[in-house]
Amino acid sequence: MKLLNVNYQSRKSKLLQSLKQHQADMMIISSRQNIRYLTGFSGNAATLLMSKHESYLITDYRYFERACEETSDIEVIQRDRDTESLGQCIARCLPNCEAVAFEAAHFSVDQWRVIAAELPYSNLRGVTGCVEALREVKDEIEISYIQQAAQIADESLSEMLTLAKEGVQERELALELEYKMRSKGSEGVSFDTILLFGERSALPHGNPSERRLKKGDFILVDFGAVVNGYRSDMTRTYVLGTPTAKQTSVFNTVQQAQQRALESVKSGIDCDSLNKVAHQVLTSSPFARFAGEGLGHGLGLNLHEQPFIKPKVSHILKQGNVITIEPGIYIPGFGGVRLEEDIVVTEQGCKYLTKAPQTFEL
Repeated sequence: MKLLNVNYQSRKSKLLQSLKQHQADMMIISSRQNIRYLTGFSGNAATLLMSKHESYLITDYRYFERACEETSDIEVIQRDRDTESLGQCIARCLPNCEAVAFEAAHFSVDQWRVIAAELPYSNLRGVTGCVEALREVKDEIEISYIQQAAQIADESLSEMLTLAKEGVQERELALELEYKMRSKGSEGVSFDTILLFGERSALPHGNPSERRLKKGDFILVDFGAVVNGYRSDMTRTYVLGTPTAKQTSVFNTVQQAQQRALESVKSGIDCDSLNKVAHQVLTSSPFARFAGEGLGHGLGLNLHEQPFIKPKVSHILKQGNVITIEPGIYIPGFGGVRLEEDIVVTEQGCKYLTKAPQTFEL
């Protein structure tokens, strides 16, 4: 696992520049992923204060040493939770700010009322999506981490498939897949692994069970690895043995929808238009009423982040967006097929990060 040097000062500068449109000179950040993006700190129980002249990362004794090791050019404050409230600590660190922005989406109403009551600032304003907007376009370092996570997933899937034999349980295969990713350097799983057999593959986000694999079953596996906080997300669908004509037709339809979308990806296309490319294939098939609604999502420190590729989303894709393309058909009582790739949007197309073959018959 190769870790690279990130220019956190550049990210801070971009954030402070974006705060100007909110007429704020300081921001209070509590999202774990946003804190990691801006500082490199990977722990919990932290609050980040960023202003033009000073920056502080407030945490407690459990994470203080770790925060000092993982960050630079930022002062780490160890708050005694028994003697000082978070609001008091913020006011102590930055007593002279006037207009202060805070992440409205990441504080509960009750949490913020308690904190705000102890802040001396004359102007407090909630903002949403401020840091997330900076995270939409990935730099080369971020893409490298997602690519490493995708490679771990590719290799782990290949090894796990050798164990896909009659009689094995969904849970057993899911655990083997997760173990293989861990053994290859993944920090954990990108999300709870989805691994389903037969008719249960029609559950878009089902949990692995004790269901045992039989000849002729679909095998749907949706999973991902994590490298330095960045996630991969890949889906493959197989049949154990020779597929039926209907199974083959469903698979070919999904594969064609995905391929049409991948061929249409490029900087400048809007999400709604891209979604329509895939859904024209799905809705003109005999399986139209069983097609999933959305086509994909952004990928990074969060599993699902902007941009979202679904109907009525006018967001324009940009070079450097990392997204998934994952059409699916889900037929209750029969089974489902989903195929998912992680890609980087380029000026004239896309670059694949996931490389596992889309084999259907095992």
